[in-house]
Amino acid sequence: MKKILVVMSTLYNGGAERSLVNFLNELPQDKYEIDLLLFKREGMFMKQLPSYVKVLDTPKELKQLYGSVKKAGALMPVKVAGTAAATALTKNSREKRGFRWKYFYGPGIPQMKEKYDLAIAYISGEILYFVDEKVNADEKIVWIHNDYVSAMHPKKYDYSHLKNMSKIVSISDSCVDILKQVFPEFADKVYCLPNLTSSTVLQKRAEEFYPQEYDKNRINILSIGRLHDQKGFDMAIKAAKIMKEQKKAFKWFVIGTGELKEELTKQIQAADAADCFVLLGARENPYPYIKNCTVFIQPSRYEGKSVVLDEAKILAVPIVATAYPTVGDQLRDKVEGMVVPMNPEGIAQGLIAMLEDEQMRETYTNYLSGREYGNQDEIKKYMELMDD
Repeated sequence: MKKILVVMSTLYNGGAERSLVNFLNELPQDKYEIDLLLFKREGMFMKQLPSYVKVLDTPKELKQLYGSVKKAGALMPVKVAGTAAATALTKNSREKRGFRWKYFYGPGIPQMKEKYDLAIAYISGEILYFVDEKVNADEKIVWIHNDYVSAMHPKKYDYSHLKNMSKIVSISDSCVDILKQVFPEFADKVYCLPNLTSSTVLQKRAEEFYPQEYDKNRINILSIGRLHDQKGFDMAIKAAKIMKEQKKAFKWFVIGTGELKEELTKQIQAADAADCFVLLGARENPYPYIKNCTVFIQPSRYEGKSVVLDEAKILAVPIVATAYPTVGDQLRDKVEGMVVPMNPEGIAQGLIAMLEDEQMRETYTNYLSGREYGNQDEIKKYMELMDD
């Protein structure tokens, strides 16, 4: 039985986290012995892990460096100095984490003692660095879930670690092409594996309840994502303001948590949109919200291949998405939904057009409901990559 280590940051409510849980649930339980190491052993998806997966205790040093400052213990000087230096000397959050790992965090984290046949870094950045430097495994694979360029991944910190990976996986054709352009020397070890989504499981969960926040006699708009600049919720708030000024009646809900909650709350108040734009926080089961919304809108600035967009397609709801670089991998404009300019005006105009044309919404719903967007059978390709 192949012994595998999977390393991930947490199991909160992001697309990569949901993708990982789906992946682990689709694997045959008698073929692999899987350990899961989380930098933070927490998150709403913890209880969705299959029983055969062993969740390891997070090493003390990881807890100290990636937990609160109060719990940093003897590593508090490293944590404080590393974060301060990285903030002062780098340009963005990903570069900051790369700098901090190389010069501060990495040297203070010991090697794992266990030997594995395969180690998987399920996201890049510090998870990749950890798997490369601290894990003893015969083979190592990293997943990169975003458009490498748009997400501003730090090549100067990633390069040496990617060089040591046996395989590099991304989740859409466009993302793979971008990786090959940035790293032509690694082109022969870059693979495309889409995120796994089970339509049967998803449709069943979508029937569990009707969201209490929804009103069946009102337009309910929905977005889902981390409260992060990538997801474009600042543009969404401005779009809501435009729609409200045009006397449109609606309520726009956002499911997700993240570091921008306080800032976005201030923006909602400044836009006088508190009565029509609501941050719901996390939801363990978001599928009834998707199934019962009037329109699903994804206002992102960039994506790899969005898990939630696939879920919206499976649940056959009308979709509006911004024209981020890789959207064409996932949504055919005017066939599966509407692609709009990546600005508040474009988002507002697209939503208004969709909401005022019931026949358009029905056309999209009928098209989506007549097709199978679940891809649980793709697990065979995952296993081929793991067993090769």
